[in-house]
Amino acid sequence: MRVSYCDDYWVPLPEKHPFPMGKFPALHRILLEEGLIDSPRIAAPDQASWEDLRLAHTPAYLAKLAEGGLSDLEQKRMRLPWSPRLVYRSRIAARGTTNAARWALADGIAANLAGGTHHSFADRGEGFCVLNDVAVAVRVLQHEEHIRRALIVDLDVHQGNGTASIFEHDDRVYTFSMHGERNYPLKKSRSSRDVGVDDRLTDEPYLDLLARHLPEVIDASRADLLVYVAGVDPAEGDRYGRLCLTRQGLFERDRLVLEAAKQHGMPILLVLGGGYAATPHETADLHAITHRAARSVFGGLASSTSHHVPAR
Repeated sequence: MRVSYCDDYWVPLPEKHPFPMGKFPALHRILLEEGLIDSPRIAAPDQASWEDLRLAHTPAYLAKLAEGGLSDLEQKRMRLPWSPRLVYRSRIAARGTTNAARWALADGIAANLAGGTHHSFADRGEGFCVLNDVAVAVRVLQHEEHIRRALIVDLDVHQGNGTASIFEHDDRVYTFSMHGERNYPLKKSRSSRDVGVDDRLTDEPYLDLLARHLPEVIDASRADLLVYVAGVDPAEGDRYGRLCLTRQGLFERDRLVLEAAKQHGMPILLVLGGGYAATPHETADLHAITHRAARSVFGGLASSTSHHVPAR
């Protein structure tokens, strides 16, 4: 499977900052060690162009990012301190998702070892999210006429409020979010389909609920590409999650989504979303479950090397 990754996905943050920035290099190491990815199929992205970013974000917000014009309140809402390096990191991660989307169309499946920054709105960042990489990727591929319709399956424990807002009035993009009803954000946006779940939900009822909704969502979307935001914060013990999925539950969740995409002949793009286990390494190991599930479902297809949709 081709993946986007760059060492610059990691940037320094203030001491004791709650975001597990170390999960990106840790996931890269784990996947290499387990043979789930290999070096020839790993590509470092360039920065997303401002032109591409304007397909999903307002010029005023992008100007603030470029010039360091975010107010203290805007940075507090984003929960990340502005720096030129953070902006660079966010732009390469956004391009990484766009590149991986192109590879998914070519190969059937591809991944960005970052991304899923779904709390970023068109005009602002929120909740550790600076740029909405998924929205940028979908809009770029639509603009270039590689796809017409897209489905975003967001199983992060927190609703993808920024993504839902960006696409709320775009009937070419179907947004499906299954999230903690009482968790952040308290004020939800409107997805095409929202499924809120109670705190402390365990594997069996969670998987039953997903299995009931997923076929309907896929049929309704009529999509050319499925983008899977595979957040691992529904895992039991997550600092911000409040759900109780086991590691096996996460694997079965991912397998459900991956098998559905495969059965419908729908290319699938994998992005990380959130995860806040006790350490960055533990968080990365949870993210690796998605790639283990991909290997089990796609096998040799996940190693395809066709190249008819170029990346940048």
